[in-house]
Amino acid sequence: MKFDELMLARKSVRKYQAKAVEPEMLRALIEAVRMAPSASNTQPWKLILVDNPAIKEQVARATFSKTFSFNQFTMDAPVIAVLAVEKHSVLAQVVGWLAKRPFYLVDIGIAAAQFCLQATDLGLGTCMLGWFDEAEVKKILKIPRAVRVALLITLGYAAENLPEHVKARKAAEVMSSWNKY
Repeated sequence: MKFDELMLARKSVRKYQAKAVEPEMLRALIEAVRMAPSASNTQPWKLILVDNPAIKEQVARATFSKTFSFNQFTMDAPVIAVLAVEKHSVLAQVVGWLAKRPFYLVDIGIAAAQFCLQATDLGLGTCMLGWFDEAEVKKILKIPRAVRVALLITLGYAAENLPEHVKARKAAEVMSSWNKY
């Protein structure tokens, strides 16, 4: 698939088929994250693929509550990918502090984008989640205290016959400019 086709094909999927994701596809997704660029090549991530049904259900339940029920679709995703931020090098920490930019968050964003684009190229659907109970996810997955969970991504085969819906995007001239703000 050409890149412009890939960008248009990628969408947030919130309804999945009850079909397991093949191990070779999961390995391709690991490789997509592994090869993602990062500031000073720090690679500050740990990718945890949760496909054990019992553990996956626990993680899925940590993405919603009685008050905030909008992520209940996570229960149907065959896999939940967890992107955690590991402690990065002292140099990267100092440079980030001096620049007042959390480079590790940029790095996680790039890795997540590569994960989602690779999944799309493999015929899989994804949805990035920023809303979840981090403490609960860390407890379930035995993630060390010093490690932060940055993002969860649901993964699986999109349900068949999903409506073709393209979210509106700002016009290019609204979201971009030349040589000045």
